[in-house]
Amino acid sequence: MHEHTNAALGAELEAALVRALRREWDSINFNYFRNRLRPPVLLLGDAAGRHGQWSSLDRTLEISRRLVLQHAWGVVVEVLKHEVAHQYVDEVLAAHDETAHGPAFRKICADLGIDATASGLPSGVTTPSDEEARIRQRIAKLLALAESPNQHEAEAAMREAQRLMLKYNIEEEAAGRQKSYGFRHLGQPTGRIQIHHRLLAAILGSHFFVEPIWVTVYEPLLGRSGSVLEVCGTEANLEMASYVYDFLLATAERLWREHQRATGTHGNADRRSYLAGVMRGFHEKLDAQARQQRREGLVWVKDGGLSHYYDQRHPRRQNLRTAARARSSAFAEGQKAGHNIVLHRPVRDGVSGGVRRLPARRS
Repeated sequence: MHEHTNAALGAELEAALVRALRREWDSINFNYFRNRLRPPVLLLGDAAGRHGQWSSLDRTLEISRRLVLQHAWGVVVEVLKHEVAHQYVDEVLAAHDETAHGPAFRKICADLGIDATASGLPSGVTTPSDEEARIRQRIAKLLALAESPNQHEAEAAMREAQRLMLKYNIEEEAAGRQKSYGFRHLGQPTGRIQIHHRLLAAILGSHFFVEPIWVTVYEPLLGRSGSVLEVCGTEANLEMASYVYDFLLATAERLWREHQRATGTHGNADRRSYLAGVMRGFHEKLDAQARQQRREGLVWVKDGGLSHYYDQRHPRRQNLRTAARARSSAFAEGQKAGHNIVLHRPVRDGVSGGVRRLPARRS
């Protein structure tokens, strides 16, 4: 995100931003602290070197203006949670005889899944183990092979890459290794969640070892709220899910343009239906591969640690179902195209297997 000066927010946008922070505070108080807190005075600050601060003396909760302008809204909310935890320890637990990040604060953060570091920012990328780095490299090589013009070779490489991902996640879970979880927001905020975005979220949740959820975020420079897809998981799985999200959106749009040129089809309704068909077709393809993997004895049991992390982040969530739509010819054509998608080239050069990010499209 580009750096902005304090002047980037006028009086109207700044007032709207404070109202958005108040809504987030209300949500945190309800979801995490059962409405046991009294509203503080919320303000934006310019002090260098800190992202937020709770002050018991005048009951103010300050969030850095620079933080809001330079980081995604999900990061701002994490910092706000951190400061609300300080408020809870101070005003409800009344733990005045210990340091700011003492035992009471660390316990409440651990219990509620709130980041307890002094900065309040998410901890960031973790260094992969040697085994994880090796697996990432093998998956990268297989998905590079999936660029083969020979459809059978490409399909075989993609299936093997997914089988390897599944096998690795199964072995990690069976070994009971301690895993670190995080979250990412994918794509750009949108006012309305399109059906193909919902189907894409279902693909990630069903086949890429992450927990997806649509969350509301605020865009300070635009003064409006929108929805964005959040995924929770291990760093390796977040990396793969992030790539798949961008890849499938870009691929679906490319296929739609090709379909337009071939058929002369126009209209946004047909576009939405075709894109939904692409996602449904690719999901069906992955489902078929998963059935074959189960026949081979590769059965994925849900990651209990991830479920716990997800429940901590979203303790009072609503599960939305993807509404059924009437099947059109555009949907059927997209579905057919989705069956032929082959994942490939998700990584740049490097041991860590960093993701090659494709630009996300905004509906």
